[in-house]
Amino acid sequence: MAGSKCIALIAHDQKKDAMAEFARRNAAALTGWHIVATGTTGGRVLDVAPDLKVTRMKSGPLGGDQQIGALIATGEIDMLIFFIDPLTPLPHDVDVKALTRLAVLYDIPMALNESTAERLIKTLNH
Repeated sequence: MAGSKCIALIAHDQKKDAMAEFARRNAAALTGWHIVATGTTGGRVLDVAPDLKVTRMKSGPLGGDQQIGALIATGEIDMLIFFIDPLTPLPHDVDVKALTRLAVLYDIPMALNESTAERLIKTLNH
C-alpha cells in the first residue's frame, strides 16, 4: 500500500447493504484509491464494484477490526468509513471502540454513518 492513498471500509451486518450501495454509487471517486475492508464487507463491495482495488482482511469479529487498527497505527490508512449499527449488540464491541479510538488518536478522517461518509467522499480528489 506504500505510496497510494488508502481508505478502510467496515460495516456491521445490518449495514452491509448500505456500504455496498455506497461503494457502488461512489465507485468513480474511489477509483485510484486502495481500499482495505473487513472480510464480508470487502466481498460485498467487490460484488457491486469489481474494478475497485480492495484488500480483504479477516471478518471483524475474527480480528479484522484489529488488523485495520494496526494499519491505522502504522500510518497506512488515510480515512476510515465505518457504518455502525447502533441498534444491534456486538460481541466484539471492545474492538470497535479500539478501532475508532485509533482513528481519533492518529487524526484520520472518520465517518460512522452514511451522511458523513457522503460528505467525506466528496473530498477525495480535491
